[in-house]
Amino acid sequence: MVQRTNIKFCFKLRKTAAETVEMLRQVYGDNCLPRAQIFRWYARFKSGVETNEDEARPGRPFSVHNGGLIAKVKERIQGHCATVRMMADEFGVNRETIRQILVEDLGKRKVASRFVPHSLSDDQRHERVQYAKYIIKTARRNKNFLNLTIAEDETWCFRYDPTIKRQSSEWKSPASPKGKKVCLQKSKVKTMLVCFYDSKGIIHHEFVPEGQTVTGSFYLSVLEHLWKRIRRVRPEY
Repeated sequence: MVQRTNIKFCFKLRKTAAETVEMLRQVYGDNCLPRAQIFRWYARFKSGVETNEDEARPGRPFSVHNGGLIAKVKERIQGHCATVRMMADEFGVNRETIRQILVEDLGKRKVASRFVPHSLSDDQRHERVQYAKYIIKTARRNKNFLNLTIAEDETWCFRYDPTIKRQSSEWKSPASPKGKKVCLQKSKVKTMLVCFYDSKGIIHHEFVPEGQTVTGSFYLSVLEHLWKRIRRVRPEY
């Protein structure tokens, strides 16, 4: 009822229907009336209707929070991506009613998806399990196995990463002039960093040259550089 009065107030101020929707959403948030209802009441006030009461209807009053609506919401969310706002607009009720049905009647809760590195097939999962078992078995036989293991990783880096203002601070006396630092933006150009490391730290790293495609031959050259580096810094290998 209060929101209908506010719709009438916005109409009297010569606000458009779209502006009225945005103003109500800013005030009421998730409890705001659906867009369709706001437009319908705006049109009624524009046609000359002054009352904000519902038109009289014969029969018993209708409750939107009923078994039929609960069944519709349950069916709507089965295997479909439907937001509270979408269902409220579709069924002609406010979002709070949909939220109550989801939480209280259907026992649902909003849970974000968990990001995973890859989507693996059953065969790939089986192979990874076998590899993991082999590594565990090898580590048990050779106590120095993990210390002699070299891992590799890749990451994208900006070519220029400016320092923050605090990092440019210097110790000066009160009479010394303040230094100046040019505010540079982070480069939009990225380059890939390939890094090899073991239990003691980084052994070798290099950046992929601009325009270079990461192919088998390129990785072979990287491994050759790695082997030369290992012979210098890790003679125990």
